[in-house]
Amino acid sequence: MSQDFSDQVALVTGAGRGIGRGCAEALASRGARVIAVARSASDIEELARRFPDRVEAWQLDATGDEILERIDAADGLSILVNNAGGNRPQAFVDVDEEALDFMLSLNVRAAFRISQAAVRVMTRQSISGSIVHLSSQMGHVGSPNRTVYCMTKHAIEGLTKAMAVELAPSGIRVNAVAPTFVETPLTKPMLDDPEFKEFVMNRIPLKRLASIGDVVDAVMYLASSDAGMITGHSLLVDGGWTAQ
Repeated sequence: MSQDFSDQVALVTGAGRGIGRGCAEALASRGARVIAVARSASDIEELARRFPDRVEAWQLDATGDEILERIDAADGLSILVNNAGGNRPQAFVDVDEEALDFMLSLNVRAAFRISQAAVRVMTRQSISGSIVHLSSQMGHVGSPNRTVYCMTKHAIEGLTKAMAVELAPSGIRVNAVAPTFVETPLTKPMLDDPEFKEFVMNRIPLKRLASIGDVVDAVMYLASSDAGMITGHSLLVDGGWTAQ
């Protein structure tokens, strides 16, 4: 495996906790200079202290305009991990406009705009880049109380394919990682519900939740030259959920 990211610049959104934090740590430990983006300063500043020569902390909202301006001024950006996202489970008939707008803005609009800004930097600097979107198994199937989340992740799957086809001539690969449920700060309140956790475990043939490491390993693979012939792909890290 040649997952050496020395001399590469990687931007990770939602890098403060969970999967994003894991991706930022893995990239930095493999030699990349990492731009870690999160709304909370404390988490990414602690990360920057751990990797003082490798991590630059940007306290920014992924849905805002400032992040686009900062990306435009970035030097040598070659990897984007589009990880920022959120979910507010509600029954379809009860979905309110605030939850709808929140998920569409963060999960789809922000991912699109940040990708667009990153690609402009890559093409301007003639860099062969790699973009990895954090999708979900819910981008491949449906599930109760997750209509909006499923819709946004299906959108990311379509975006991945369309970007991959259009950007291939520029040497930019675009892929997605689609995990099952991972115990993170985002999912812990849901998984603390015994009935919901039983529903989840009954749907996973491997009978375990994904770990952050499981997902990070998939992201590192797709971001690296080991996946040099892979683009437009969604790598399911779902323990068999979608195989049924």
